[in-house]
Amino acid sequence: MMLGAQTYTVRTYTQNERDFRETMKRIAAIGYECVQLSAIGSVPVRAQRDICDEYGLKIALTHTNPDRMIDDTEGVIRDHEILGCDYIGIGMMAPKYQTAEWIDQFAKDFLTPAKKMRDAGKRLMYHNHNIEWTRLRDGRRIMDVLLEQMPAELMGFTLDTYWVQAAGADVLTWIDRLQDRIPCVHLKDMAVQGFDQKLAPVGEGNLDFPKILARLKALEKTEFLLVEQDDCYGESPFDCLRRSYENIRGMGY
Repeated sequence: MMLGAQTYTVRTYTQNERDFRETMKRIAAIGYECVQLSAIGSVPVRAQRDICDEYGLKIALTHTNPDRMIDDTEGVIRDHEILGCDYIGIGMMAPKYQTAEWIDQFAKDFLTPAKKMRDAGKRLMYHNHNIEWTRLRDGRRIMDVLLEQMPAELMGFTLDTYWVQAAGADVLTWIDRLQDRIPCVHLKDMAVQGFDQKLAPVGEGNLDFPKILARLKALEKTEFLLVEQDDCYGESPFDCLRRSYENIRGMGY
């Protein structure tokens, strides 16, 4: 499993080519081997690839505009060929799908793009939050609908450990259930401050990462471990990425 950084953590510093280059340099200097590209500003796709290559960073995954996936699937595939990236990610389900009336439309909208991606050697990936464990008014749970309607060969999941925990679900159970769909996993820890849940560098919160990492290693289904911290609460995001990296390596991964 390659250990990488999700660039959403450092999104403030990826909005132009000059900053993107310096950010990739700093991520590589920490020791990360790969990146997920998310929340990138006005940086041409070719430049993204060249800069990542310059610093020895494999582009593992992206978060890509879902509307563009539907309207310009071929263009999205071409961009990912340039990036050398096989995994094309949806960062979050649009609110319109989060209802009993419209949840079935998700598969209708994305099955055709997903088939085109598969035929091109790519895979559509869906990143969960906690909303996917919502029970809709008709009794169905969003996650169950996604699993039933989107076959594993057409859509994987970027399992996000923090949001599984936030949903009141068990991370290890969902790793087992989704094991054929999780080539990419977001490593994200949860601390508690009073009654509030708080994001934390991996190893500094309350998730049992030694067990999580051991399970992923044992299953041998995950290619990329991607560290993400959505909010660093005023701390340097580069320092948070460094601490996560050191803690994960200290666990033997």
